[in-house]
Amino acid sequence: MPGSPKVICVIGAECTGKTVLVRQLADALGGSVVPEVLRDWCAARGRTPQQHEQAALLQAQLDQEEQALARVDTTQDALVLADTGPLLTAVYSLQYFADGSLLATAHAHHRRYALTLWLQPDLPWVADGLQRDGSATQWAVHQLLAHHLAHHQRVVPIAGEGPQRLQAALAALASISNRRQQTKG
Repeated sequence: MPGSPKVICVIGAECTGKTVLVRQLADALGGSVVPEVLRDWCAARGRTPQQHEQAALLQAQLDQEEQALARVDTTQDALVLADTGPLLTAVYSLQYFADGSLLATAHAHHRRYALTLWLQPDLPWVADGLQRDGSATQWAVHQLLAHHLAHHQRVVPIAGEGPQRLQAALAALASISNRRQQTKG
């Protein structure tokens, strides 16, 4: 009987450790990593996106996930770790451009995740590329995410530093694996 891949979304405002945690989880558990499209986009162009480019960024993040899912082995319960999701693009579009037009698509897609690890802004803010604007923006985006993630199930806040943060994420992932095994039996 074929397995069903689980897509885990690791989401949070800027400088909350998404990329680091995704890499740690991939090292610990295996799985396919979906990179953050915005990071590569900004590096390639030397600037942040404008309002009219937001929809294409959201679609590119969706496409990256679909490509990762197409590559996984469906003979087992594969794990796909998304270094953010389209909801973050929609929230940033709302924050920077007062544009909520991407929210419906982002919310519809977000319901597909097996689990969302919502990273809390409890790490020191560190400048990291063009898409980083400071702790005030980090907090504003965190508040918008809180509002929008409240519409979804299977969202686990992840806090702490270093090993504590990783252990919290691993515990959250173990809880969905245990729940899934209990419903099969």
